[in-house]
Amino acid sequence: MIPQSFRDILSNSENTGLFQTLALVIFLLFFIGIVIYVFSRPKKYYREEENAPLDDDQPFNSNH
Repeated sequence: MIPQSFRDILSNSENTGLFQTLALVIFLLFFIGIVIYVFSRPKKYYREEENAPLDDDQPFNSNH
């Protein structure tokens, strides 16, 4: 039998635990990757970015 939709694949109760485990593993890998990326950036990058909203180098363009 060929599944007609993604819902048919997920409704198969024998693979539900596998799909939940895969979703959790993918999420954790993505989350850990983001954390590693953030902590691997040099502190200089964040020092420049933390003051970006306070910089007045570029004038504020308003239509008022």
